[in-house]
Amino acid sequence: MPDLATPKIRLRGLTKRFGDKQVLDGIDLDVMPQTSMVVIGGSGSGKSVLIKCILGLIEPDEGAIEIDGQDVLKLDRRGREAAAARIGMLFQNGALFDSLPVWENVAFGLLARHKASRAEARARAGDILAQVGLAASVGELSPSELSGGMQKRVGLARAIAARPDILFFDEPTTGLDPIMGAVIDGLIVDCVKKLGSTAIAITHDMASARRIGDRAAMIHKGRIIWEGAAADLMDSGNPMVDQFTHGRREGPIEMELRK
Repeated sequence: MPDLATPKIRLRGLTKRFGDKQVLDGIDLDVMPQTSMVVIGGSGSGKSVLIKCILGLIEPDEGAIEIDGQDVLKLDRRGREAAAARIGMLFQNGALFDSLPVWENVAFGLLARHKASRAEARARAGDILAQVGLAASVGELSPSELSGGMQKRVGLARAIAARPDILFFDEPTTGLDPIMGAVIDGLIVDCVKKLGSTAIAITHDMASARRIGDRAAMIHKGRIIWEGAAADLMDSGNPMVDQFTHGRREGPIEMELRK
């Protein structure tokens, strides 16, 4: 049985600077097991850098990143690779491999990491495509033959193929019409619950944030300025959060001009 009392992901004092730009400035955040956390914030606030640090794509300057109580920053290369293998990722623009058919995109991790045979991986890909509402025959198509919504579904199928216990979603509804966005959100919720996974999503879409999130947090200037129930996003009581979620021009958040 999983330990539901220990945060699945625990961040403490996470900092990252690029030259003179302080992107993360002491991030503290707990994401409990089997919880979906939505992270919101303006462009350049540090959302994507935060996820890349947890994924191990960017090395933070300071701080701790714990998964199940273990600081992954203190692990050796093999340990970090093992931690990364537990994470599934749905990228903003799908990030499908154009040179591979859909089924091989879905089964990419199974073939690369889990050493499944091509026949096993192909059959598994068909089953996973069905979970996101796509026929097995879609697996024979190339990504260029898919609509935007179908590409998102394939990206989600690839993210869940290895049954990860942690899932990341980067702007999952970007480029989709409102109905398809709601469909994708519903699939995300269903897949996360079926796997019993812990999820972190970053998004600008407030409707999506409330559909897929149990908890929510807002980053501003590299710091977490608010955390609470996702259902409270539109009525948080925090002036910065309220300005952002309601899209108000006037408020404590001022647009910074590039020099």
